[in-house]
Amino acid sequence: MTELAAAADPGIVASAGPRYFGFVIGGSTPAALAADWLTSVWDQNAGLHVAGPAAAVIEDIAAGWLLDLLDLPTTASVGFVTGATMANFTCLAAARHAVLAKAGWDVERDGLFGAPPPRVIVGVERHVTIDAALRYLGLGSDRIQLVEVDRQGAMLPDALHAVLAAGDGPAIVCAQAGNVNTGAIDPLAEICDLAHRQGAWVHVDGAFGLWAAATPALRPLLAGSSSADSWATDAHKWLNVPYDSGLAIVADPQAHAAAMGKAASYLVGGPAGQRDPFTWTPEASRRARGIPIYAMLRALGRTGVADLVDRCCALANRFALRLAAADDVEVLNDVVLNQVLVRFAGSDEVTRDVVSRVQADGTCWAGGTTWQGRAAMRISVSNWSTTEADIDLSAEAILRAFEAT
Repeated sequence: MTELAAAADPGIVASAGPRYFGFVIGGSTPAALAADWLTSVWDQNAGLHVAGPAAAVIEDIAAGWLLDLLDLPTTASVGFVTGATMANFTCLAAARHAVLAKAGWDVERDGLFGAPPPRVIVGVERHVTIDAALRYLGLGSDRIQLVEVDRQGAMLPDALHAVLAAGDGPAIVCAQAGNVNTGAIDPLAEICDLAHRQGAWVHVDGAFGLWAAATPALRPLLAGSSSADSWATDAHKWLNVPYDSGLAIVADPQAHAAAMGKAASYLVGGPAGQRDPFTWTPEASRRARGIPIYAMLRALGRTGVADLVDRCCALANRFALRLAAADDVEVLNDVVLNQVLVRFAGSDEVTRDVVSRVQADGTCWAGGTTWQGRAAMRISVSNWSTTEADIDLSAEAILRAFEAT
């Protein structure tokens, strides 16, 4: 083990630290990390209740807490999956089942050959994992119908109405809570109303933005979210638990189970009424992902989670103000959550150079992106341990890098 640690050390990224802002990556709190160690020591197969009764019960409790915390229907089903990509996949599999069943087609039994072709409608600024999930489901990423967005990347309701009205048949609308660049949240209430009037399923990709529902200050940004049909999020991002912590939430448990459920003569279930976790996930065998999530929710409580999210957003705003106060530094987005987009000297070349210099300096780590055709630095504040001092040190390092260009 000593040799392994020594050999790996040069390639270990300090992404769990307080000044890593490159992606929406949380750290792991002591409580979550300790629970993750317990999960590995116990080594339970959390797929089937009879194979891991404690794991199944813990996930059931955590699922109820999550639904309450995120202001989602208490009757929804929750699948503990690897991350946001598989959460989107799982939810969209349930959506595929539901919209095709409404059209008289059993996709689990008969496949997609000859099925009424579902329309999948997404915003221009959707996350790439939506496209990936659609490929995995045989729906094809190039067949999606695009809806225009505003300058922050949020879907325009009038544009959605026009796309919905231009066709008929089975339809799935993918909305977004937390644009990966700007943090913008789609107008979910209007989207749900428009889509449901057309009989469409609404899925919300809320990989990090859905956690805004945990805080009274930000919950209004998610108005209407509870009216959607499914939601995907990732507890590793803003709940700050270790990886392997995606959440697939579906308002209709029957559609969820139809898409993911499994049956075989040797898969003997637990007592009547007990939860078999593999009913809600693609895998039959997996680690007990719900245990670190349970521990984190128990350790922080409702107010602790709200404070974590609020604090990250306040720190992102502090970052934006510090940088925008400098000459020739422009913040491109409205900082509504934890994302900050910055451009230097109005130049793609200079901006990319600043990003490279910051990464080489090592005080902090921020990534590059392209936003609406322009190069930008993307800053994501997601770590539980980040402080105002970390923000100030990082802002100074970024401005020094800019001065050196």
